[in-house]
Amino acid sequence: MQTTAYIDPTREKLLDSALPNVVFDGWGAETFKVAVADSGVSQGLADVSAPRGSVDLAAAYHKRGDRKMMADLATADLSTMRYSDRIGHTVWLRLQAVDREVVRRGMSLFSLPHYAPEGTKLVWETADAIWNAMGDTSRDVNWYTKRATLSGVFGSSVLFWLGDDSEGFADTRAFIDRRIVNVMQFEKAKATVRENKALSALFALPSAVLSRVKAPAGVDRDDIPGTRST
Repeated sequence: MQTTAYIDPTREKLLDSALPNVVFDGWGAETFKVAVADSGVSQGLADVSAPRGSVDLAAAYHKRGDRKMMADLATADLSTMRYSDRIGHTVWLRLQAVDREVVRRGMSLFSLPHYAPEGTKLVWETADAIWNAMGDTSRDVNWYTKRATLSGVFGSSVLFWLGDDSEGFADTRAFIDRRIVNVMQFEKAKATVRENKALSALFALPSAVLSRVKAPAGVDRDDIPGTRST
């Protein structure tokens, strides 16, 4: 059963106050200082709500984008779309849920070595949200491979979008479609291996090892965990 993540109202208030300054000053200490002053939140409460300052606000902005994506997806008509098109459309909705310049500043922040793991985790969570929305029921190693490949698609799509000057970001939409085709080809290749007796025999040992890999227990994750059956 999936639970709804807690949304810290104080952090959201700080985020709202920070956003007008992010485009100019980035996700730095000065932006956090101004956010505290403009929001009316006490410094003590702000430090408790966002102990890492603007880093926590940048992460909160990413998560807000995920929530907006899910809200938009709930009202979207996907009935005439193929499965792959639904995934691509959801990635597109995720890009439309955020401000490009704010995201650009976030990319600069999370490209720093000490914040890169945080950025990776956030992208993983987005991929996880998309697969869950698509009804993915995998609980074995496929749980990881699907999210890993989609994380790559999402990350590269963001980078392409940031540099896209085509009308209505048409080139970005085409890029997403091409990358989603690659994901589906990978999934099809895995299915081919499973269904082919010769290939199944060839990969019997690694398949036996991978069969012990299980998806994480529960849905409230703060990292990218994995479990092994005993």
